[in-house]
Amino acid sequence: RPVPVARRWAVAAGSGAVIAGTLIQLDRAWYSQYDRGGFRFFDDGAEWQEMDKVGHGFSTYTVGVWGTALMRWCRFPEKTSVWVGGSVGLAYLTAVEVLDGTSKAWGFSGWDMAANVAGTGLFIGQELGWKEQRIRVKYSAHLTAYAPQRPDLLGEGLAERILKDYNGCTYWLSVNQSSFGWKGFPRWLNVATGYGAEGMLGARDPGAWRQFYFAPDIDLTRIRTRSRFLRTVFFVIDCVKVPLPALEFNVGGKVRAHALYF
Repeated sequence: RPVPVARRWAVAAGSGAVIAGTLIQLDRAWYSQYDRGGFRFFDDGAEWQEMDKVGHGFSTYTVGVWGTALMRWCRFPEKTSVWVGGSVGLAYLTAVEVLDGTSKAWGFSGWDMAANVAGTGLFIGQELGWKEQRIRVKYSAHLTAYAPQRPDLLGEGLAERILKDYNGCTYWLSVNQSSFGWKGFPRWLNVATGYGAEGMLGARDPGAWRQFYFAPDIDLTRIRTRSRFLRTVFFVIDCVKVPLPALEFNVGGKVRAHALYF
């Protein structure tokens, strides 16, 4: 098949515009509100029960999935698609870290960068080693009673609260059992372990506690359908954990069953 040169240029131009535009907007809307200074480092490893670090890993992994798909759609060579497309999230969040590094309110976080590399590495490593994603990183979120107490920090509207209130966020490692040779299960059925935290009204709240979850999940990309539209929709939204029953384990030893958890 002929190389889709126009498609490649369109994707490159569109991706570049989106990345540059969002970074410029982020700089104007957020970083411009704080004093700037020389580049500095910042140790935030003990903040938010590491929820923000797990979120960095999720972000680079997910953007890597999408970036590689775009590269394949443009019919680039397979390894080029995986390495370049899979590293888009890492490149983007590295630029965000550089902006953090020049802000007096924060600084360049080595912990954030480690999480960025881990998310990218998980995606690229599976593509190179298994030629598929047997372990997917997913996200779920619900509203909590903490955000109304600190709307300036945890968000006001629905979108802000979903993104900024770590008390309601859960990050998952969703494992496809059939790809590891487990027999007798549908190929789309996954098992997932989740991580969350609660009790956080600030970055270093001493009353916060960790939560761990175990739940079934669905790998939407493994559901067979002849509809190209549905396949695309399933691919895009597969980064979100399907709401299903779950068991919650708190650090204090408490176990709680959820009939439906998101």
